[in-house]
Amino acid sequence: MTDELDGVRDHYRATGLTERLRAVLAALGPEDQLLTPQQLGTLDQFHTRGLAATAELAQLADIIAGMSVLDVGSGVGGPARFLAATYDCRVTGVDLSEPFVDAARYLTERTGQGERLSFQTANALELPFDDGCFDIVLLQHVAMNIFDRGRLYREIRRVLKSGGRFATFDVVLGGGQPDYPLPWARTPATSFLMTIDATREAIEPVGFRMLAWQDDTEAAKAWFAQLRASGPPPSPNLGVVMGPDFAELAANLGRNLMEGRLGILTAVFEAASTNS
Repeated sequence: MTDELDGVRDHYRATGLTERLRAVLAALGPEDQLLTPQQLGTLDQFHTRGLAATAELAQLADIIAGMSVLDVGSGVGGPARFLAATYDCRVTGVDLSEPFVDAARYLTERTGQGERLSFQTANALELPFDDGCFDIVLLQHVAMNIFDRGRLYREIRRVLKSGGRFATFDVVLGGGQPDYPLPWARTPATSFLMTIDATREAIEPVGFRMLAWQDDTEAAKAWFAQLRASGPPPSPNLGVVMGPDFAELAANLGRNLMEGRLGILTAVFEAASTNS
């Protein structure tokens, strides 16, 4: 597992990320001027369909004010900031990449949301929380980097309260192996895709009951088609986070979706009672 983790860390190393963000955001105003989560939406939603996908997943998960939410693989904190601002909930984010966590904290300072948000470096297979801590766990475009899916989903179930909800939005394997590089892996060495059926078979036995299950591949394909038609992305964008070749990685993802090698799954599960 050490080699796998090291490879994923290397992919998301993002050295000097906070300084790059500080320089790019200077165009939006001085350092002491508060920004909104929407202003950051083009650079802090590191998944297909961006902020719209986060909003839809949150609705499916039925998040309400006062809930305690865990975002596993929180990146630079975009979904967490959106959820806290929209639902008045408390959100904790964990990510394997220390530069991402540092950047998430910096961006959260810029939006003035520090009281409702916290971020820490952690391994999704060894979550640093007690059992039954959270009402909701979100997982967006993360599982593709994790080989031991059973352990991942068991950890998510462990930290959820009974009756809590696990909401996932992830890339799944379609027909045939994808072409690389991709946004989460430049080679197959750190990419651990599963089919849509295998994903469900890995989640339900560890203590989950399915509430919602939808194939969002067509919506993702339409989104990528719109991106191509609209030309270069506005600044700031995810290239600041992932580097100058991110446009190529994203284009490869779009092409793999169009050609049926990959798909997009959205699903919500309820944590079954441990007494049932």
